Formats: sequence, structure tokens, C-alpha cells
Amino acid sequence: MKSQTHFEKPALSLAAVPGRRQRTLELAKEIEARGYSGIYCPSFGDCMSLCLGIAFVTDRIKFGTSVAPIYFRTVEDFAQNASFIHEVSKGRFQFGIGVSHEPVLASRGIKGGQPLKAIRTFVDQFRATRRAGELPPIVLAALRKKMIMLAGDISSGLVFANAARSYMTESLSVLPTLHPGAEPFFVGNMIPTCIDSDLSACRAVLRKTLTNYVRLPNYRNYWKAAGYTEEMNDVEQALLQGDDDRVEECLSDRWLADTTIAGPRNRLRESLEAWADVGVTTPILVPSSVGGGQLQAFTALFKAFD
Repeated sequence: MKSQTHFEKPALSLAAVPGRRQRTLELAKEIEARGYSGIYCPSFGDCMSLCLGIAFVTDRIKFGTSVAPIYFRTVEDFAQNASFIHEVSKGRFQFGIGVSHEPVLASRGIKGGQPLKAIRTFVDQFRATRRAGELPPIVLAALRKKMIMLAGDISSGLVFANAARSYMTESLSVLPTLHPGAEPFFVGNMIPTCIDSDLSACRAVLRKTLTNYVRLPNYRNYWKAAGYTEEMNDVEQALLQGDDDRVEECLSDRWLADTTIAGPRNRLRESLEAWADVGVTTPILVPSSVGGGQLQAFTALFKAFD
């Protein structure tokens, strides 16, 4: 394991919660001051507006969306907004995009198209937008191999969310080999993280957090491919029976250990090294807290790296 002196701090996930948006920008400044490698903003709230705010309150740290759903705005609006953030941040911004999920789109009255075709069309139109200015690098949200291959073909990187570490090498095996001198390919993963001396309490928090994801068929199919067929079949039976309480019980400790970081601070660095070993160039920690909110979660995470 690397020593503390040479250990590169991971990137962090940051969302702007209504009523605490100014405090969120102050937190972004603190993340930069503490030397973390990046800030990545999920679609919760308005990730583009948060990134614009980060551009103005920070000077050095890299940041981006992880991710902006492509159906939420027109391509031209995204291009103008992304170019603006890219320009005023002096090239620190990364535009992460994804197709979102069918239930999320349905709640907005949106019907999505075929994911691979929709992403390719969006990227083509985004890059062809007239009078937008210089555009930032694009990163694709991906879980399954076809989207990973597309990311290797048309983008500067890819970002997973809640990926299984044991399956990461297999997932990345479809990426093309980079030519000597080529720009590094971004491989990020949003990792649910809870730091506390009580491992059982951490796991309880993360089970509750991930319950929303196991309700989504595309995530369940991914985790089945990753070797968690029994857990996902049990989840599907619980959902069919309307037994919401049992969904959390279906998520095994083995599955949690493969998809999250949990427990005392001394487990954190070992976990990050393990993610790096399987090809994740930028781990993006999504902090949760035992008995607290986002600010308490960041406080615990900061202490773990002190």
C-alpha cells in the first residue's frame, strides 16, 4: 500500500441539496483545499448548475457531471452550457452523460430511445453544435459491455456507478488498447462509502441507499452478470410480492463488500488500492453517514484521510 505522503486522494461525489446550496459550494472549496483529485456531480438536483458554481469558487480541482441525463435538455442547450463551464473553468470540466433509467424518464413524461443509438446521436449532435465554442471532453455512463465499447469508440472515458469490483477487469476487457502517447482514458466509478467503526451500521446504511438501485432492471441484470444471480433473483421475488422490507435483506454482505466501501477508516485505503488494481483510474466516493446527512458524511471522510 502507498504511504500517506504519496497516496493520491480520490475524487468525491457532491450534490446540491435544496436549502444548502451555498454550503455545498463552500464544501467544494474545502474539497479542493484538502487535495482531493476531483468533484463529480450526480443528476440529483441540477448537476450542470452545480458545476457552474464549482467553476467559479475553485481554481485547480477537476470536476464534472456524473452524469447529466441526455433527455433532460436539448442537445444545443447542453452544448452551450457545457462549453461555458469548460471555458470559465479553464478546461477543468468533464461532461459526463447517460440515458438515465426508464422509471426516471417515465416520471417526467419522457420516453427514451435505444440507449446505444441515443448516446451516439447525442454525441454527434453535441459536437456539431454551431457557435457553442470549445467543448469539454465527454465521458459516458456505462455498466454493460456494449456501452463500454461505445465509450472507447467515441468518448474520453466512462463512469460506472455501484460497479462490482470483482467484475471490473472483465468489464474493461472490451476497451481498445490505447496507442502510445494517447491521452489517458478516464475510468471512474461512483462507490457508495460509509466510514464508521461500526461495520454493521455502515452496511445497514448502504443497504438502504442501494435499495433504490436494485429496483432498476438494468442494474439487476448487470449484477447477475457479475455473479450475484441469487441475490438479484431474491430481490425480484420480493418486488413481485410487494415485500419492500425484504429487498434490503436480499443484499448479502458479499455483494456489499464488492460494490461499496464500509467500516473503519483503516479499510478505506486498502479498498481504494483494490479498485485501482482492477483498472479504476478515478474512484469517486459517494459518502453516507451513520445517523447523519451529507455534511456529517464528509466530515467522517475528511477525518479518515487526516
